[in-house]
Amino acid sequence: MITRSSTLLHCSAPDEPGLPAPGGWQRQLAGAIRDPRELCRRLGLDASLIPGAEAGHSLFEVRVPEAFAARMRHADPDDPLLRQVLPLDAEQTSPEGYVTDPLQEAQHTARRGLIHKYAGRVLLITSPACAINCRYCFRRHFPYQENAPSRSQWDDTLDYLREDATLREAILSGGDPLAASDRQLAWLVERLDAIPHLKRLRLHTRLPVVIPDRVDGPLLEWLTGTRLQKVMVLHINHANEIDEAVAGACARLKQAGVTLLNQSVILKGVNDSVDALEALSERLFEAGVLPYYLHAFDPVSGAAHFDVADARANALVDELRTRLPGFLMPTLVREVPGEASKTPL
Repeated sequence: MITRSSTLLHCSAPDEPGLPAPGGWQRQLAGAIRDPRELCRRLGLDASLIPGAEAGHSLFEVRVPEAFAARMRHADPDDPLLRQVLPLDAEQTSPEGYVTDPLQEAQHTARRGLIHKYAGRVLLITSPACAINCRYCFRRHFPYQENAPSRSQWDDTLDYLREDATLREAILSGGDPLAASDRQLAWLVERLDAIPHLKRLRLHTRLPVVIPDRVDGPLLEWLTGTRLQKVMVLHINHANEIDEAVAGACARLKQAGVTLLNQSVILKGVNDSVDALEALSERLFEAGVLPYYLHAFDPVSGAAHFDVADARANALVDELRTRLPGFLMPTLVREVPGEASKTPL
């Protein structure tokens, strides 16, 4: 059961030095760049990129928070952060094998917003929204409107968890779970906390990276108040994503007892070099985050231009292993539909 401990109250103090002002992240979320022309103008990009950007935007809209855009290099179309979010003309082509549901998640949707693929854990679509639209996202075509539970439907989902005593872990995903309000998340976590066979709460999120002010007092309050072990899996693909504000958000999460892991995707033109992958692992560890997974690209329609061949990915990881200690080595995996776990490559 969630209780208010002295530690919790300390974390949630609104005037504590170093904590962002409550609600500031919501204003930043609302003010994200949503116009491809504005993104190009802001970064001083050549106008020749605009037609392709608008064409891609019509398929999957642009969304880039200002805090993330500020880390991009001006007038550089090859900036690794920009490449993750700028639509390109290539998105209009979809080679054979690139599909809208590459992980076949629709087959594992046991309840509205509940995906149960693996033993011992379930994934809850906690929010349909994201703070940033990554062009390679495997859920860029996901039917979120069909998987956004009402309060009564959440009760049905929670009954599913209560009735399956083999479940040990609830995973909050989306969209991005931290795009939901703290009131909603506190309500949900309190109910997960009350299910005795659950031991862990895991969140998969990009928000502490793209809007570090999301890690504020209200978030730390409900995180600190649960008996469940807390794991947060961040999604960072390049070392340049981690500035001092992100490192500060990570420090606040660790102080709240959250284990921080990172998963990344190997992406052509973003991090498909040994130098980039090495710098990412080193910078993650400096920020208190352990590399976890390096995902092979999921063949989602509209993003084929990011694909890195398995042979190339394996060669990069082999060389990376000669540069890094084992605890900084992410595991190269692919999620294969129907398999009982991630598949190492």
